[in-house]
Amino acid sequence: MLKYLTKRILYLIPILFGVILILFVLNEISPGDPAQMILGVDAKQEDIDALREEMGLDDPFFTRFFRYVAHSFTGDLGTSYRSGKPVIDELMVRFPVSLIFAVGAVLLGVLIGVPLGILSAIKQYTWIDSALIVFSMALMAIPGFCLALFGILLFSVKWGILPTSGIETWKGYVLPMAVITLSVMSTNIRVTRTTMLDVMRQDYVKTARAKGQKERVVIFKHMVRNTMIPLVSQIGYDFGNQLGGALIIETVFGVPGVGKYIADAINSRNYPSALGGVFVLAVVCTLINLILDLLYVFVDPRLKTTLILDNIKKRQKKVRRVEHGEI
Repeated sequence: MLKYLTKRILYLIPILFGVILILFVLNEISPGDPAQMILGVDAKQEDIDALREEMGLDDPFFTRFFRYVAHSFTGDLGTSYRSGKPVIDELMVRFPVSLIFAVGAVLLGVLIGVPLGILSAIKQYTWIDSALIVFSMALMAIPGFCLALFGILLFSVKWGILPTSGIETWKGYVLPMAVITLSVMSTNIRVTRTTMLDVMRQDYVKTARAKGQKERVVIFKHMVRNTMIPLVSQIGYDFGNQLGGALIIETVFGVPGVGKYIADAINSRNYPSALGGVFVLAVVCTLINLILDLLYVFVDPRLKTTLILDNIKKRQKKVRRVEHGEI
């Protein structure tokens, strides 16, 4: 298990390296001169050239790239052009906000969506199943920003019970959290229903019912338990997606999270902030994938057995090679 964990952690290094390379290439082909943006449009060319040399922007591409890689892996993500503060400090202020929304939305989406998906599968081809399918598909079809604007119009403008933007009080969390939760919930309903229907047709479910076990035991002990791997995958995907992909919702509601921070940095051509924000999200998403790989082993004992057998086979193969003098 330790060897498997070490291997998965080592896989993170080339992934993050590739993310930084892609970001740097996009940064290179993007229009705009950071030095000129800092000094203003009326700055003299010699002042711009001096600042470019001071910032290292005149260095070759790969020199700047490997310098950024070396600094980023030590926690130095550069300095914001706009505020003059370290990017990592600004991100650490905004990251907990995005984390609260992501964790809360995914948790509520699971607590509501998974039971509804189970109910839909159990009541297949009934009006309950049809209603839940229509409900989940409608939520998937409506863009998140449309739900956000409709929520603001209804709960803020018309009824005046919730704020239109900001998170100064607990009421500011309600609308953004609800919009994100609806998206996660709709996906969980469909995934749970599909997986449950596949499991319901398996022989061990029929055998459990033939033995006279209660339907509740068949559903929760045999069926739900064997739907956990697809659900765990979907939960991990939703968490990473909502953590980094909720920038539109954060922008609409004025939530000071990482997504809005990246969007503002892109609009103002604040390249260090944009690069740093995306890099932090990439690190978090890769760590989520690592945690999911470990959860698979605990959710499905067969995977743990497979890993143990693979290690035994490798050791036996190595012993045979030693015995034959190949090593």
